[in-house]
Amino acid sequence: MIKNHKGTVTPTSYLFTRRGRVLFERDERGLGVDEVLDGAIEAGAEDVEADDEGNIVVWTEPSSVTAAADGLGKGLDLKVKSVDLIWHPNEDTLAVPDSNETLENLVALIDALQDEPVVQGVYTNVTKGTIEDDAWSALEEKISV
Repeated sequence: MIKNHKGTVTPTSYLFTRRGRVLFERDERGLGVDEVLDGAIEAGAEDVEADDEGNIVVWTEPSSVTAAADGLGKGLDLKVKSVDLIWHPNEDTLAVPDSNETLENLVALIDALQDEPVVQGVYTNVTKGTIEDDAWSALEEKISV
């Protein structure tokens, strides 16, 4: 299937790191990264950031994700939106598509993969580069991160 979409089959695990991710819903108190950082570190977090919608994202080791979700959720009275183990792309292995055609081929491959019932998630180490915003948004909607 990958070759049919102009891809190459090679080992890829070195491109990613397994990480735990807890997404907390934005709350009415307006808590941000600064307000949750100390509690997050005590709960086992490695990093804390806010997403575009004001939700708090806590990154952990895979073995600490549940403890961080429970500890921080209860400690700061935050509602857990999702708890995931993901494959996070390594910064030094990010790939930039060289054209919109390459990006279109990647989107077609992801669509085909997601049509397979055994596929649970699709992760990529692609970064935007100079790709147009609309084309990039179409890809972002399809990937698991």
